[in-house]
Amino acid sequence: MSNISCGIVGLPNVGKSTLFNALTNNNILAANYPFATIEPNTGIVPVPDEHLEKLGELYRTQKIVPATVTFVDIAGLVAGASQGEGLGNQFLSHIRSTNAIVQVVRTFADPNVIHVDDEHNPQKDIDVINTELVLADLQTIEKRLPKLEKEARANPKLKPELDTLQRAHALLNDNKPLSSVDDIDLEHLQDLHLLTAKPVIYLFNLDEAGLQDNARKHQLQQLVAPAKALFICAQLESELRGLDEPDAKEMLESYGQAESGLVQLIRTAYDVLGLQSYLTAGEKEVRAWTIRKGATAPQAAGVIHGDFERGFIAAEIVNYHDLVAAGSEQAAKAAGKVRTEGKTYIMQPDDVVEFRFNVSK
Repeated sequence: MSNISCGIVGLPNVGKSTLFNALTNNNILAANYPFATIEPNTGIVPVPDEHLEKLGELYRTQKIVPATVTFVDIAGLVAGASQGEGLGNQFLSHIRSTNAIVQVVRTFADPNVIHVDDEHNPQKDIDVINTELVLADLQTIEKRLPKLEKEARANPKLKPELDTLQRAHALLNDNKPLSSVDDIDLEHLQDLHLLTAKPVIYLFNLDEAGLQDNARKHQLQQLVAPAKALFICAQLESELRGLDEPDAKEMLESYGQAESGLVQLIRTAYDVLGLQSYLTAGEKEVRAWTIRKGATAPQAAGVIHGDFERGFIAAEIVNYHDLVAAGSEQAAKAAGKVRTEGKTYIMQPDDVVEFRFNVSK
């Protein structure tokens, strides 16, 4: 998995576009009316990783390639979107290919920013969005079911897939997003790109006072538990743009925040998707690669190139901290810190790796 993507959804005027601009440093239209965002806006941002710069210095390379996350911002959804209300399905289709959904929920009051139904009720807003995602998935499944029922009668091997699809249909009819249920085999449904099967991160957009109100944040977390919840102020994130690192850090600390919303969101996305990074380093480039937690060395090699996985021989691995402490790769080898691992090795987050492989023509 070389790049992950997150679809940003929410009702109109909840701060999605302001947030998207801040996260991706883009300057798309942030207008105070529904459907200001007509085409999906895509921003690719580097995954913050302090390892990379240090390795760049150690290997004296100018080329540093971080892992990336793609954010896709779609127009504000309204009740009835799955039936074509607002700009409806046109937008839902844009997030089918994403790995996770970031649902932005407005929790600030501002008379200058209209709300889609003149009411600020986070629970109601969340329910509207989730219902639209459920209804969109029901439509997808109802198109597939009759065909699969017919195919399963002719080919009994398809019965497990049919059973899963029927179970998913029943759950969605009960208004239950598929990601909220543990005992369903979503592998069978992968090709349908169901929206409610994707993990959801709830991003509560608070005002500056709300950002420091721990009781309020706890209350909002309980609304969506056990899903992950993040609390950010889109306005503050906007103000952080253009500041150098010390000034940005000082501003965040003045609001009781240790990290920017972008760093929090990327870390949470990696967490909910079960991902981690590993590193490759040399004079030509220093680079971070994204893999699933629990990936073996050959699987990690395959992220670079399929031939690396097919022809995998071994992985030369040094822990990042051991490498930096030694001061060079040669010194780390001399100190016995570089080890050779085989096909069953499970990759660790601080691994700096060189793969050995052989692909016969």
